[in-house]
Amino acid sequence: MGGRGRSRRTQRKHFRDGRENVWKDKKSDSQEADGINNNNENDSNGNNTNRPTHWQPFAVENAAFDEYYKEQGVVRPEEWDSFIGCLRKPLPAAFRINSSSQFCTDLRSQLEDEFMKALQTEGIDGNEGEGIKPLPWYPDNFAWMSSFSRMQLRKNKNLERFHEFLKQENEIGNITRQEAVSMVPPLFLDVHRDHFVLDMCAAPGSKTFQLLEMIHQASQVGELPNGMVIANDVDVQRCNLLIHQTKRMCTANLAVTNHEAQHFPGCRWKKSNNNDLGVEGMTELLFDRVLCDVPCSGDGTLRKAPDIWRKWSVGMANGVHCLQLQIAMRGLALLKVGGKMVYSTCSMNPVENEAVVSEILRKCGDSVELVDVSSELPQLLRRPGLKTWKVKDKGMWLGSHKDACRNGRSGIVASMFPSGKPYQEDETSENGENENDDVLVTEVSSLPLERCMRIVPHDQNTGAFFIAVLHKVSPLPGAVIQTKTSKHSDTDEKTKQAEDDVAEKGMDVDVDVSESEESNPTKKLKGNGETRAEKANDKRKLQIQGKWYGVDPIVLFKDDGILANIKDFYGIRESFSFDHRLITRNSDTNHVKRIYYVSESVKNVVKLNFLAGQQLKITSIGLKMFERQTSKEGNCSPCVFRISSEGLPLLLPYMTKQIASSPPLDFKHLLQYKSVKFQDIVDDRFREKLAQLSLGCCVVVLNKDEEGALDPPKVDKTTIAIGCWKGRSSISVMVTAVDCQELLERLLIRFETGKESLPTDANEDSESLTVGSS
Repeated sequence: MGGRGRSRRTQRKHFRDGRENVWKDKKSDSQEADGINNNNENDSNGNNTNRPTHWQPFAVENAAFDEYYKEQGVVRPEEWDSFIGCLRKPLPAAFRINSSSQFCTDLRSQLEDEFMKALQTEGIDGNEGEGIKPLPWYPDNFAWMSSFSRMQLRKNKNLERFHEFLKQENEIGNITRQEAVSMVPPLFLDVHRDHFVLDMCAAPGSKTFQLLEMIHQASQVGELPNGMVIANDVDVQRCNLLIHQTKRMCTANLAVTNHEAQHFPGCRWKKSNNNDLGVEGMTELLFDRVLCDVPCSGDGTLRKAPDIWRKWSVGMANGVHCLQLQIAMRGLALLKVGGKMVYSTCSMNPVENEAVVSEILRKCGDSVELVDVSSELPQLLRRPGLKTWKVKDKGMWLGSHKDACRNGRSGIVASMFPSGKPYQEDETSENGENENDDVLVTEVSSLPLERCMRIVPHDQNTGAFFIAVLHKVSPLPGAVIQTKTSKHSDTDEKTKQAEDDVAEKGMDVDVDVSESEESNPTKKLKGNGETRAEKANDKRKLQIQGKWYGVDPIVLFKDDGILANIKDFYGIRESFSFDHRLITRNSDTNHVKRIYYVSESVKNVVKLNFLAGQQLKITSIGLKMFERQTSKEGNCSPCVFRISSEGLPLLLPYMTKQIASSPPLDFKHLLQYKSVKFQDIVDDRFREKLAQLSLGCCVVVLNKDEEGALDPPKVDKTTIAIGCWKGRSSISVMVTAVDCQELLERLLIRFETGKESLPTDANEDSESLTVGSS
């Protein structure tokens, strides 16, 4: 399992030899002074006999941190002790209910009626506490915080039931475990169901999931919203984490991309004949909303990542300032006029926060305004942004860019300071010389930075966060949108011409270019997962989807024979649109394993991407709708493609065949035993209906009241259905054990709240009847 070009410790001897150099912390100064030797001492069998006896917790203090933030005045002196004391305590766990989930109100009721009361009554470790409570500022009580840390949830026996609930619902996608302050930025974006949204630095994906919830929240059964989310991250491994997180949403309105955020492609297609586009006149990729949650030093997460205490230094913030500014400016360039962008960090450092926002406003002038959102979410405790701050570099405080230049600090740029004014060598006083060279004068910004918001930990027992909401009033000034330097102008012309050729001729074009950022994605192969050089001597191939290293191609599924077979087998109504909506990652239709379905908006972006030379590096797209059944029994079915669990809710309202309504008892048996023989089915009408179905994939719908008389059954938001496989003598569920367990619990709770009991079989013992409730 070794990675390409990496050294992996895969054999026993690797864990024996030189282990200290890799896994142990560096010796402390006191150990070195005392002459303590931590080298390996192996016995005759080669076993390490000098292992540490116990784990040492991280020291939650850093003198440089204290000095820096006291000087910056992030909090008043009289509340410093409360501020730093809160930072040294573990962060309480928080989670959010998926507001677009079928069971969102059931889950909220369970939290309010069961867990909130039980945990508050029991108390933990002998102390009564708040237990869990809804976050007062989050809409509709869909976000909750517990007074327990993540460690307590894992270790404390009294919390075992609640912890299992969190794990199960999180895995399914009904809730998302997420830091409370991390939920704030998407709320200020004001996302609607028809918005195109870009999440520029999306991994690990909790905010992306939240944005998707907002787009899907008002959707009716069987319909898709007009909007979409593009979630991007520069790191390939983090993209995989992002995909894993968002696939729980089961959405056709998402595309995951892998680009440097500051160079995110706009997919411009500048042909004059817009009728050839076929994408409603789209000539470039622009967004109604942009979430710009940039990489940062992360010192606002000290409570959940205590190792930052020992690693923290002022250089962490100074080193990312320019990158943050580049990403933010790229986000504004991709934002539609009239759209909103949220700039946010999980850092408390003004160099990463107010300094970046200040430079954005200076560069953009009147085309961008900083929005005052102080009246929104009134129950969220927040503080205004700073208007004055200093910069520290290598132990020296700097009040202006002049101080930096005079002291030879070339890495400190003017945009880090409140005024943003670069120092000119000829700047002198009226007397011809600078009179206050030795006096540190701190600049004060004239911009309305008080409209930014700072969330500090001790106000409401959270982490720290910085948020600014920007509104694009008019197109950016021409000088701002020039992202390329003059030395690349010739290269850009060649690249644009190559893109036009690809769009016009539909073929690969060799382009002789220099090391430009967009035309040569091979420049940063190592660590970024980018493609390899196609040719030597600086001749690069214009990258197209499928040529990216480690990324499969995007292929429109066009096999009319297979599609007709699927439509006929499941009786899919013509009102369900398949027009250019099916995507695969394999150009050979005979070996296609999965077929994905995309929304109209995603389809248009894919079309634009094809026409623009496939500039988007798409790592995941759409909703898995059909899967090839590869088992021996599957080959006996008239249709070898089964409906996936993810795609079933969208497709079910349009199905007229392969559906059977089950009474509650037989439905419960399916969830409990996963496979039931036909002779063991209790209800005669359900057994007869199954006998009429063809071999292969089918859908079993829970019969509510007398709706079993309808064929096909009526489908609405309360409908509960599972995908199954009808064999020759039995029927088997095709959902995971976790899904079955969760559905059992939902059914038990729903029947109990409806003052009915879930029907039981007299032959079942009491233990089997309580499956899912314990």
